Formats: sequence, C-alpha cells, structure tokens
Amino acid sequence: MSVSFTKMHGLGNDFIILDGRDRPLSLSTALISRLCNRRTGVGCDQLVTLSAPTQDGADVLVRFFNPDGSESGACGNASRCVAALLGGNPTLQTQSGLLPTSQEDGLISVLMGTPRLDWQSIPLAHECDTAHLPLHDGAACSMGNPHLTLFRSIEDAASMGPELELDPLFPDRGNVGFAEILSPTHILLRVWERGAGLTLACGSGACAAVVNAVRRGLVERTCRVTMECGSLAITWQDDDSVLMIGPAQTVFTGTLDKDWLEDGQTPTP
Repeated sequence: MSVSFTKMHGLGNDFIILDGRDRPLSLSTALISRLCNRRTGVGCDQLVTLSAPTQDGADVLVRFFNPDGSESGACGNASRCVAALLGGNPTLQTQSGLLPTSQEDGLISVLMGTPRLDWQSIPLAHECDTAHLPLHDGAACSMGNPHLTLFRSIEDAASMGPELELDPLFPDRGNVGFAEILSPTHILLRVWERGAGLTLACGSGACAAVVNAVRRGLVERTCRVTMECGSLAITWQDDDSVLMIGPAQTVFTGTLDKDWLEDGQTPTP
C-alpha cells in the first residue's frame, strides 16, 4: 500500500508530513531514519505525522520525529507548515499542549505556549539559576523541548553544538542556540538541534532565544530573529505566552511505494 506525503519548509527548516487522520500510520525508528535520509530517502530535518485529535478543542494531533528516530515535543517551523497545509485556523494538539494558529497575508501565527523556566521542568540534571547556567554562562528554558541559549558568535554552532547537545546538565539532550544581539529588537541566531544537527532555522529555538534574552535584559519582548534563510517575529506576550509569526511553503508532494516502505534497510549516513 503506497503512502502519500507533502514536503514543506519554514525558512529552510524542511519537513516530510504524513497524514494519518484517515489511515493509521505504522512508523518504526528505522523507517523514520530512512525517510529523513537526504540521499536514499525523501530527506528532511524532521518527519511530521498527523492523526485524529484525542483532546477537546484540537483539530489535529501532530507529532514530530528527528532523523535519528527520537521524538520532539515541539517544533515551531513544522507547526506553521501544518497550519498552512490544513488551511484556516487549526488548533494543533502536541506533546507540549494545544497550539492555536491563524493565517494572514501569507504568514502563519502560532501561539507556542508558556515557556518553562524552572530547572525541573526544562529539565536540567540539578538545581541552578536557569538564566545564568554554569555552562558557558548560558540560559535555559523549555518551549516544549529543552533549549540552551548562548550569547556568543553564531559561528561557534558547528564546533560547540554536538558536545553541548549531550552535556550532562541536559538529561534529555538539549537544543543549543547561538545568539548574537544586534539591537534591542533584533537577534541573529543559529541552532544545533538535538537529533538533527545544524538546521537553517528553528522556530522553538527562536522563541527560546527571545525569552532567554529578555530574562537577561538584552532585548525587548518583541524581536525579529534572523536565521540563515529569513526571519521570524517573536513576542513574549504579557500573558506569558509566546507568539511566533513567519512563513511556510510547500515544496512538492509525492508517493512512497509499497516496496520501498517494506525494504527494511537502513542506509549508513
């Protein structure tokens, strides 16, 4: 039985979206890795699945999987892509809670929820000041997944990201953002994502960067966050929720045939 998919991206952060609302999907870790592989699969930063919601007020249940098969609790860029794909103003059910969305003039708004700032909720391995970590004086918060923000050159992302993702302070591994403050309303950001490596953009990482920078008194509560392929508008609102606004684009659609799905071989990266 073949399976249709949609390839989308938000500022270059790309996704395979599988719609299982009418037909349940069976995805092994090996199959997820094969799909995400850019040489022998479709290729993407994350695989996204849609299914029938299980929570009141939600229009669709959305799950996010990294190329190594691990599951992520949230993904801002993918959430915009799902909203654009479905049309209207769907509310997304995620591991991080309900994410309301809206669309206007080709831009997608997602209410990303309230950042978690205490060490146990991020989570960290031990108690510490999450605005001034004993790790390169970074700051940490959770936007549905753990984020470390370092206020230093974005050029350090490739060299420092792999080690910091696995630092013992982050028992669930960490997403590591490298943020340069350009002005009180503008941040330059590059993110090393856990389970995915360097990506062209990271929506939840952009939210975390603004939250952590506001906590340090470095920026205002509304900021433009610029990454390699464009910018997001992020506002840490007065009600403590974080609003993200940015684009989403469909790249192509396709079909995975039965023989490929059942091949069972996991290529070497």
